[in-house]
Amino acid sequence: MSEQRPVRIANCSGFYGDRFSAALEMVEGGPIDVLTGDYLAELTMLVLWKARKKDSGGGYAKTFLSQMEQILGTCLDRGIRVVTNAGGLNPVSLRDDLVSLAHRIGLAPRIAYIQGDDLIDRVDELIMSGHTFANLDTGQPLADAGVEPVTANAYLGGWGIVEALGAGADIVVCPRVTDASLVLGPAAWWHGWAHDDFDALAGAVVAGHVIECGPQATGGNYPWIEEIVDRRLPGFPIAEVSADGSAVITKHPGTGGLVSRGTVTAQLLYEIAEPAYANPDVTAHFDTVSLCQEDVDRVRIFGVRGTPPTENLKVALNYFGGYRNSMTLVLTGLDIEEKAGWAEAELFASLGGKERFREVDVRLERFDHENADTNELATAHLQITVKDSDPLLVGRVFSNAVMELALSSYPGFFTTSPPTAGSAYGVFWPSLIPVGLVEQRVVLPDGTVRLVPHTAGGAADSTDPDRFQPNDTGSPMVQQQSTQRVPLGRICGARSGDKGGNANVGLWTRDPVSYAWLREEVTVETLRELIPEAHDLTIHRYELSNLMAVNFVIVGLLGEGVASSTRPDPQAKGLGEYLRSRFVDVPVSLLN
Repeated sequence: MSEQRPVRIANCSGFYGDRFSAALEMVEGGPIDVLTGDYLAELTMLVLWKARKKDSGGGYAKTFLSQMEQILGTCLDRGIRVVTNAGGLNPVSLRDDLVSLAHRIGLAPRIAYIQGDDLIDRVDELIMSGHTFANLDTGQPLADAGVEPVTANAYLGGWGIVEALGAGADIVVCPRVTDASLVLGPAAWWHGWAHDDFDALAGAVVAGHVIECGPQATGGNYPWIEEIVDRRLPGFPIAEVSADGSAVITKHPGTGGLVSRGTVTAQLLYEIAEPAYANPDVTAHFDTVSLCQEDVDRVRIFGVRGTPPTENLKVALNYFGGYRNSMTLVLTGLDIEEKAGWAEAELFASLGGKERFREVDVRLERFDHENADTNELATAHLQITVKDSDPLLVGRVFSNAVMELALSSYPGFFTTSPPTAGSAYGVFWPSLIPVGLVEQRVVLPDGTVRLVPHTAGGAADSTDPDRFQPNDTGSPMVQQQSTQRVPLGRICGARSGDKGGNANVGLWTRDPVSYAWLREEVTVETLRELIPEAHDLTIHRYELSNLMAVNFVIVGLLGEGVASSTRPDPQAKGLGEYLRSRFVDVPVSLLN
């Protein structure tokens, strides 16, 4: 299909569990051509694996099916195509259940689905062939870890979606495609792009990255909250993608939230690493992105450059890590640290020592205030987490032992929850595989199966992590000015998130002078001082002067991934706001 006008691609889901009404809101709120929904995260694959273990017909995002019941008739009447990765680990079952739903309500949509991402049955064979599935963060080969993965999914690109839409599909059910592919595929189909239209494809990847997390692009989770005047639930985003790959990010009129350079910048920095952003169909260079506030709630993205994709696809593996349990003891008033040490020593003495467990994590979280005005403000939390392969050891044996301290330990003892059983947890293992070993297939509405060729890859584009160049025009002025000690968030926005066991936090400013200060002053060593728990970790730093931003990747901050992490904030969602709350010396002129 080839159209001169932009294609209006809407998002109705940023994760499995997002606002249920969003699909109906996007279909009824104004004109759109394609409705997309992103339901998959690294943690979600484990959730879907557990669901499929209980029911062989499960393993996909069930809420999508219920959403389609509300909107399917309208989509067919208006010619709105639906593209989603809700198929998860079982796109065939989702297709079958959509067919049953449609039949029940008297409709007959043309449904296609995509396969080829699931490598779980091939892992042993591939290892025997010399493909080690080395961990991207640690370099350890999978076989050396002595674990058996339960999921292994390659991230597919968007050309299967193009094939399906070109064959007339009303609904395209995807498995583990990249989040941006949900936009790249419809845009390439609509405009008739070729595999080597890399700049246009890169523009679509950037637009897809902006709208994939739904209302995070329209004011949700935005750090400068004073800019969000309309505090109603924000409308979900729309990308109007033009034939050259440029796009306008907007939302339906009359909905809450805001679309601004700031909200789009925040989402551009979300969960990225180096500016060369690898996707299966193109490498999009985020350091070439230009933004323009075109009108109220309309931000244009343009100038994005693309180069060929790499010769590898990312593979997300998950394996069963064992069992875990946590109990939180509340400490009140005086002698907090002494009380915590006493309780910890008593507990593990009664359990036979910490060495009985495979892993122990103890965190003293200080919320207490001296001479507090309320009882709550005088409390701190002692969170104790244990992990082991033995579910009994970390189950009620552990949590009951905590409760047995109630009358035998520090004064004021109580816990935030009753004793509980342990729970299973998974571990995320990111890796790569040569693209030629993955066969993407699309099953068209008539049952025809087509193989989807991969775009020829090139050498990996890389950016020097830790690249740092002082700003020669800005630094002398900054050094000579008087400063004031204030929270970093007075002049910097931030957005943070997780990528497996790593956390990213992007910082940006609203004017070039402030950016000159940010670029000069906030170095890797500065970040170590501001985030003490990252002091001994590897930190990569990338500059994106086009966005007046600096992005940091903190390797290993989240341990072995979200499902395994013992941090109170396992997905690093609050890390950016914590960083903004930290005090730094800022030139007085910037504060004025």
